[in-house]
Amino acid sequence: MDLELAALAGQAASTVVNGMATTGWEQVQRAVGELWRRARPGEADAAVRDLDRMRAELLAARRDADDGTEEELVSEWKQRLRRLMADHPELVPAMEQLIDEVRAAGRPEDFRAHRVTMKARASGRARITMAGRDVNITRRR
Repeated sequence: MDLELAALAGQAASTVVNGMATTGWEQVQRAVGELWRRARPGEADAAVRDLDRMRAELLAARRDADDGTEEELVSEWKQRLRRLMADHPELVPAMEQLIDEVRAAGRPEDFRAHRVTMKARASGRARITMAGRDVNITRRR
C-alpha cells in the first residue's frame, strides 16, 4: 500500500467521520456522493445511504462517549477511500478538495484529530516508546 495514499485516505476518513457530526453534514453527503458518482456511479447511492446509517451510529457513540465506534468508522472509511483512490488515482485532487471543503463547512473544534505522525531514531541499545494515544508499558526484568 502506498504510504502517501494511505495517509491521504486516513485524513479524508477522519474528516468525513468528523463532518458527519457537524452542521456541514450535507456537505459531507454531497462530496462523498460526487466522488462515488465519478468513480463508481452504480455504487453512489449505496455509499450515501451508508453515510446516513453511520452518522446515526456516530451520533449515538458520541452521546455515549464511545470512542471505539468512532475509531471503527474512521477505519472503515479509510479502507473505502484508499481503495477508491487506488483504483482511480485521478481522484486524489478531488479527495484533497473534499477535505478542504468539509473542514471549511464546519468549525475547527468540530474536527477531532485522528492522524498522528511520529518519527524516531535510535542507536545502540536505545529504547523508544511512542504513542498517539493510550499506552501501557510493562517492563520485565
